[in-house]
Amino acid sequence: QVQLVESGGGLVQAGGSLRLSCAASGRTFSDYALGWFRQAPGKEREFVAGINWSGVNTNYADSVKGRFTISRDNAKNTVYLQMNNLKPEDTAVYYCNTQPMAVLIWGQGTQVTVSS
Repeated sequence: QVQLVESGGGLVQAGGSLRLSCAASGRTFSDYALGWFRQAPGKEREFVAGINWSGVNTNYADSVKGRFTISRDNAKNTVYLQMNNLKPEDTAVYYCNTQPMAVLIWGQGTQVTVSS
């Protein structure tokens, strides 16, 4: 059973940066394409960024292109999300999972709050 643990969230002013991490335990996830997702209050969970198993190919939601960068370290069983030039509309709980289909049990997520 793979467990996902997200970390790195916090409170930041608009224009600031954060780096999120998602560590998997219980099984290696180097075979999986992975993604970051987020859920704002009152909204459905949405896709943010994805990365293939090798880390060569990435894709992003239009709302974060040019500001967010996804990366992974398969040796550490960890996927990262570097978030720059944060905006108040980025405020949400951020999660990682496989993509395009989320097949693992969701972790607790990490809260990102961007103040204006």
